[in-house]
Amino acid sequence: MQRLKKTVVMIGMMGAGKTAVGTSLARHLAVPFLDSDDEIVSAANRSISEIFERDGEPFFRAREAEVMARLLRGTPCILSTGGGAFLAEGNRQLIHEAGISVWLRADTELLWQRVRHKTTRPLLRTANPRATLVELTAAREVFYASADIVVDSDADLSVDQMARRVALALATRPDVLEGETL
Repeated sequence: MQRLKKTVVMIGMMGAGKTAVGTSLARHLAVPFLDSDDEIVSAANRSISEIFERDGEPFFRAREAEVMARLLRGTPCILSTGGGAFLAEGNRQLIHEAGISVWLRADTELLWQRVRHKTTRPLLRTANPRATLVELTAAREVFYASADIVVDSDADLSVDQMARRVALALATRPDVLEGETL
């Protein structure tokens, strides 16, 4: 039996698999799965797009930081974050102190294949969403690179196989996970 000692925070670009892999990982570890964006939507009673349109990105990022702080103080879980959450120094520091960050690293082509038909990505509502995705990825990778653990996404692996890959990486950290691996 495995025991999670601290919250695992899934970080990375939109389309990297944070929610799908995080959900599978939580199921395998028998711990809760939470999504910071879902928690923000629930608290605000509005969609992420509506928050961005009405109140702007700075307002959204402030709520995101509040929600992440609350969730990191709670029972250890798997926490999926929005792609921009790890960019804020305060969030990175909080995650480092109270949890562990796992960057699901994926190349731009894989990300594009996964997000190109989605209408729920406010940052991609541009004249050239693919170019925007490339720019966002390039700008964010320097922040993501400071993650505690990096796990490369592989289009040939199932969600459960990716979750196992993350669990194996976590098992190398006795401060995070103890017991047999998946």
